[in-house]
Amino acid sequence: MARTDIEDLHFHDLRHEAISGFFEMGLTVPEVASISGHRDMKMLMRYAHADATRLAKKLEAAE
Repeated sequence: MARTDIEDLHFHDLRHEAISGFFEMGLTVPEVASISGHRDMKMLMRYAHADATRLAKKLEAAE
């Protein structure tokens, strides 16, 4: 296994990045849960960070 100069990097960090990316791509909570294997939505929502700009655009589009 190749070594990097990144200190304190864990599998969980990579998982968090991937799941956050799925939400940024616009996938829904059930879609991301099916990929990540989360059964507890409360735990999955720890990865969902609302982007205020994207949220405003969605609301404007709904008008």
